[in-house]
Amino acid sequence: MPDSPTISALTIAGSDSGGGAGIQADLKTFAAHRVHGLSAIAALTAQHTRGVTAVNVPPLDFLRAQVDACFDDFRIGAVKLGMLATADVIAVVADALEARRPHFVVLDPVMVATSGAKLLEDNALHALRTRLLPVASVITPNLPEAELLLGHPIADPDAMHRAALALLALGARSVFLKGGHLPGDGPVADLFADAQGVRRIAHPRLRLQAHGTGCTLASAIAANLCRGFALQDACFAASDYVHAALSQGYRPGRSDIVVLDHYAAAPRL
Repeated sequence: MPDSPTISALTIAGSDSGGGAGIQADLKTFAAHRVHGLSAIAALTAQHTRGVTAVNVPPLDFLRAQVDACFDDFRIGAVKLGMLATADVIAVVADALEARRPHFVVLDPVMVATSGAKLLEDNALHALRTRLLPVASVITPNLPEAELLLGHPIADPDAMHRAALALLALGARSVFLKGGHLPGDGPVADLFADAQGVRRIAHPRLRLQAHGTGCTLASAIAANLCRGFALQDACFAASDYVHAALSQGYRPGRSDIVVLDHYAAAPRL
């Protein structure tokens, strides 16, 4: 038996009853990276590959109890934040993180599901900017989420580069901006930005409609940080993993939406 507890990753996010995104995708990603996964459920969704049909937010004191239970017993190397639907939920999570001070916080600013369902209340956007950005080690928005955070469109690669720098100016310590929503037939480029500048990673474009890519990316970053990766390396390795998992994806529902194969793409450790 090991002398000290293994390092764990904690996801604070929403549950996806369809199993393709949210807590379910996070825990599969942690397992694929051989990292012990913990969870605090911040929202319950009735969801499948075609959309979200209902959302229920658990009592705030129960959410805090879940987070405290994890920190009281486990050695947490990184926290991944996903769907936090209300300003009150964000406040509870921010208070817990400020009290517990984990080494790394990966913030996936979940606002709109792939299906188009809105997952963030209007008053929560300000709370996300002011309470969560300051405690995040890295934020991982896609372009629609970055547009909401910044308040203007991002229409081309030059605008994406400027957006990464503008997100840093909002208070984020680093940004991994995902470029899959840019139009075109060329490679999909993601940008990592921090105080040292902006760096790019690109993959061939896959013509698929997918579910759970954002959750999986942020969770893979958190898992890589638990394994000792530097922040940029953790992001780039996670981008490679998501591309591989998506290329081997499958369709479990009656729609054309693809769910990632988290285990077939597991990195060799």
